[in-house]
Amino acid sequence: MYETFTVVIILLILLGVLITRALQACAEAHQVEWGQTWLNYIDGLNRLFCKHYHRLEYTPIDLPKEGPAVIVANHLSGLDPFLLFTATRRPISFLIAREQYERFGLTWLFQATGCIPVDRTGRPELALRAALRALEAGKVIALFPQGKIVAPGEPHKPLKRGGLWLAQHTHCPIYPVHISGIRGVGHIFRGILWRSEARLESFPPLLWTEESNLEELQKLIEGN
Repeated sequence: MYETFTVVIILLILLGVLITRALQACAEAHQVEWGQTWLNYIDGLNRLFCKHYHRLEYTPIDLPKEGPAVIVANHLSGLDPFLLFTATRRPISFLIAREQYERFGLTWLFQATGCIPVDRTGRPELALRAALRALEAGKVIALFPQGKIVAPGEPHKPLKRGGLWLAQHTHCPIYPVHISGIRGVGHIFRGILWRSEARLESFPPLLWTEESNLEELQKLIEGN
């Protein structure tokens, strides 16, 4: 009995040491101040996950230090938001399909990071209005203007205009991003779980004043 008790104590001590070191690593890796300690730890954990597990290589998204901005990217899998979080130095809020926003066990995290649910079968304009208010408050909004997951080589449809509309109404720049190297293309959870060699290329911002930039935007985020 004494030996068993001793082993349990040793295991608990080792577990405590491992947890402490893991939290320290997350604290050292985090680069965005989310306003809550636990979110800062998750920020660091995500950066470690993307860097070491998904072998992410990226050019940082050169956002302004303050004020509104819109990030737009192609959409390959459920991993994409994690990569975008890693490539920024400011908190960002995503427009996310309501069916994903309401996934069991994840809504609390989406709420904490300021995600905005989009009701694609009802009134999607309500999400745009919420995103507009967030931008007017100086926040950064990210969205996938392809409207759904689109694998490389699939026929390209015109981008949805929500990102351009938001930028036009807030006079803020649009930051295009192209994502590649994802193994679990076309899937939400496989994209997160299957190890990738993720690549993220960010481009200089486009001006909201130029309507022709919608075509240029599509070329950039789709890697053409």
